[in-house]
Amino acid sequence: MPAKRLQVCFGAWVVALTVVFYALPQYAMYTWATIGFSAAAMVLVGIRVHQPSRRLPWYLLSAVVASFTLGDTTFNIQTDFLGMANPFPSPADLFYLLVYPMLAGALLIFIRARSGTGNRAALLDALVPTAGLGLLFWVFLISPYVHDTDLTFLEKAVSVGYPLGDVLALAMFARLLTAGGRKPVALTVLVVGGTSLLITDVLYGLRQLAGSWEVGGPVDAGWVLFYTAIAMSALHPSMRDLTHTERAAQVPAGGRLALMSAAALIAPAVLFIEHLAGEVKDALMIATASGVMFLLVIARVAGLMQSQRETAARERTLRLTGADLVAARSVLEAGAALRRAIADIVPAGEDYRFHMLGVDADPGMPTGVMSTGRVRVADLPEAVRAELGGFDQALRAESIAAGRTADGPSRHHQVYLAGDEGLLTVVEPLFEALMAQGTMAVERINLTDEVNRRSSEDYFRALIQSASDVILIVGDDETIRYASPSALPVFGRTDLAGLPLSRLIAATDHAELRSLLDQVRDGRGSRDGVDLTAISGDDLLLQVECTCRDLRDDPAVDGLVVTIRDVTERRRLESDLAHQAYHDALTGLANRALFQNRLEHAATYAAERGHEVAVLFVDLDDFKEVNDSLGHAAGDQLLTVAGRRISEAVGPLNTVARTGGDEFAVLIDHVGGSDEAERVAELIVAVLAQPIEVTDATGATHLVNGAASVGLATSAEATGISELLRRADVAMYGAKTEGKNTWQRYRDQMHEAMMRRLEMRSALNEAVEGGQMRLRFQPIVDLPTGEVAGLEALVRWQHPARGLLGPNEFIELSEENGSVVAIGGWVLREALRTFAEWRHTEAGGNMRYVSVNVSARQFRTPGFVDEVRAVLAGTGARPEWLLLEVTESLVLHDADQVWRDLGELRSMGVRIAIDDFGTGYSSLSYLSQMPVDVLKIDKSFIDDILDSRQQMALVETIVNLARTLDLAVVAEGIELDGHRAALQEMGCSYGQGYLFSKPITSDEFQVYLHNRHAALSH
Repeated sequence: MPAKRLQVCFGAWVVALTVVFYALPQYAMYTWATIGFSAAAMVLVGIRVHQPSRRLPWYLLSAVVASFTLGDTTFNIQTDFLGMANPFPSPADLFYLLVYPMLAGALLIFIRARSGTGNRAALLDALVPTAGLGLLFWVFLISPYVHDTDLTFLEKAVSVGYPLGDVLALAMFARLLTAGGRKPVALTVLVVGGTSLLITDVLYGLRQLAGSWEVGGPVDAGWVLFYTAIAMSALHPSMRDLTHTERAAQVPAGGRLALMSAAALIAPAVLFIEHLAGEVKDALMIATASGVMFLLVIARVAGLMQSQRETAARERTLRLTGADLVAARSVLEAGAALRRAIADIVPAGEDYRFHMLGVDADPGMPTGVMSTGRVRVADLPEAVRAELGGFDQALRAESIAAGRTADGPSRHHQVYLAGDEGLLTVVEPLFEALMAQGTMAVERINLTDEVNRRSSEDYFRALIQSASDVILIVGDDETIRYASPSALPVFGRTDLAGLPLSRLIAATDHAELRSLLDQVRDGRGSRDGVDLTAISGDDLLLQVECTCRDLRDDPAVDGLVVTIRDVTERRRLESDLAHQAYHDALTGLANRALFQNRLEHAATYAAERGHEVAVLFVDLDDFKEVNDSLGHAAGDQLLTVAGRRISEAVGPLNTVARTGGDEFAVLIDHVGGSDEAERVAELIVAVLAQPIEVTDATGATHLVNGAASVGLATSAEATGISELLRRADVAMYGAKTEGKNTWQRYRDQMHEAMMRRLEMRSALNEAVEGGQMRLRFQPIVDLPTGEVAGLEALVRWQHPARGLLGPNEFIELSEENGSVVAIGGWVLREALRTFAEWRHTEAGGNMRYVSVNVSARQFRTPGFVDEVRAVLAGTGARPEWLLLEVTESLVLHDADQVWRDLGELRSMGVRIAIDDFGTGYSSLSYLSQMPVDVLKIDKSFIDDILDSRQQMALVETIVNLARTLDLAVVAEGIELDGHRAALQEMGCSYGQGYLFSKPITSDEFQVYLHNRHAALSH
């Protein structure tokens, strides 16, 4: 009877018996025994029908079902016929307990048969969830029996045996499932039966503990499913596959690790549940299970790392072998590469045999197809068996390759790798990959040999016709005898045969063409890459590259072979690249490299002729302010216009270069008179002083200052190029020191000033740590009341050698070398600390805030907002006591980030002021949106308000605008009482300046506060 019909009949039989079992409980013992023994018999039938290679595990499964049924039957006889109320323990328990070792033995044989070798990873994957579920079995099924004082030792042992048997079965099933490889239907059915057994046993145990167990309940259906599944798995044809070796497939490590992680959480979950219940009864077992699972997980992770290392090593072997195979020039070299690769992939110490052979293939067999598989050595020819030693199995790869000659027979290549079954299972995937690479290499080698053999005239003609270069054959009379078809796209015609070669080349290059031909004809060697100018059919000039070979001795050619390649576009591209390499992309001027080159040539020529060269360095003043306030696009426009104006000023005979961001250089390679260089410098300053119109990112136009500082030096003052450049640079910095928008010629005193400047920059780095910084305070007065509303903290530098220095002497230097960040931090801390102390005095109690300047570089330093928060906390100052003064350019540049930081400071309570308001660009258009509280009007606006109606109107406009936007206004630089009265009349609330007090020390300020307080009190 076919296997499928057997399954259907047996299934119907079990269903019928199950219905009888539940419908007629008085016959339950008989129907139950019939179900069980018929399932055991069906396992034997399946063995007979399907003939598996290993029968023992199936006999054990039949015995499992029979033993389980004998246990049930014995129990029923004791209760129904012998009248025993609850026979425990009894002979029935012996039959029940025998089920578990027999089931474990059968599963173990399946595991060993399918794996072929030990699989440590799969074992660990199975043990971790087994340990976790085993803990659950202990807590809920085993522990109650162990702690039951009413049970005897034998009763406890038998009771504990059941859940322990379930744990053993669980471990075997988990190990079988994690072994990898294909899962046959019989295995799936068997796992369903085992799962049914475990779940039913757990339910039985729980109901036994609760005292609610009854025969004939729904739980019995689980055992029926167990019997049926074992029989069905034996009846299915795939039962033979359970004892066949399977090559384990790669299982994603993520899923297994997730399963192990979930299992590892069982122990803490149980501990938590017992803790919630009020008593931890299984602490020892929980700790033990946790430790075991931890060690298992660590072992599994270590295995994954080792597997990763092995995989990387094997991939490296495949890469190296692939490279060797690509480099192989013969089949023998390819075979040697494969032999080396096999030696690398076989684990050290493993015995193996490797053999390759090739024979003529049968006619008509397709080439390039590779097949692999495992064979028995005993089935191979005698000669092959002798090469493979005493191994039972081997891996074989076969492929058919093209013959060594075009009309020769195809070759049948065979490769064998013999070894132990475990070794073959491990290396089989790599063996297949290597053989696939080897097959492709052999095909490539054969194809290459075939291509190299094809040197016939037809093949040569095909190459010529497909070439993009023009290939000409020229006779001794320099007449073209053959032209390749590629002449059409180059010369616009293909009928070149019969024309003199010189007709294709411009007359200016005829001498070079004749030299090329004569050299080749005279036997002085071939010439490659000769550049000539050719004439196309449209009378267009082309740049071509010519090569000539003498093949007059070759009967197939009998002439000179001239190859012409059109390189017009390449030469144009080379010219463009050369221009880009030596010119600035933005302004089109020469760059630093071209300027240096021309300076070297000019200096050499000047030394030979006895005249001078001059170098001028031009640096735009306040260029960074334009970039910061109007954006880089506006800055680029300013640079472009400045470069054009400098070029027009110096004339076309001199070189203008852009050497850096806002730096330009001018080379006058022949100074005509004693004052020519000075006149050029003066002219550059004049043309750049005129305002330049630029457009910002919003499309608005602005007139900006393009003023520059110019430094001049001539070769008469320097001993070399480096000295000349250095002196021009020093002179330029001297011009900046003099107030910018001017020019300076190098003097030795400038070098000394530069050295002092460098010394100052260096000393600034240690000024804060050396305690050299000092604070001065200038009061900010409420103009209507005369009270001191606040004060501005101003920094001074007590230089060790030069004494007390004002900010105009070192702040710019500190911005350049970055020390302004440390100086600003010191000022912030000291100012807040001092102000917090004064707030607790009678005279200073009415002061509202201290104003501290913050440079753009300090503000943009990462963590500035956190630094302010920390200083406030450290000094005990309140946020509303602090007013931070920033520049307009800071607020307008990088607005999004800066405004976010300003907003965060204001949310803390810190107020923000714009210092020197009105001196920047486009601030009024953004004023309504700026996150600020105070405007400080620059002193330059206040100085002339008594003498200039326009200046008075401008200041009044700023005050009214600030009042409209609810901003406070502080006027700086108030020196006359008339200034104060005018500002007070127009509604300006606050002011500071020498009228009230110059910047004074801390002690002087306390005296000032006391006197001011006393005067106002009277």
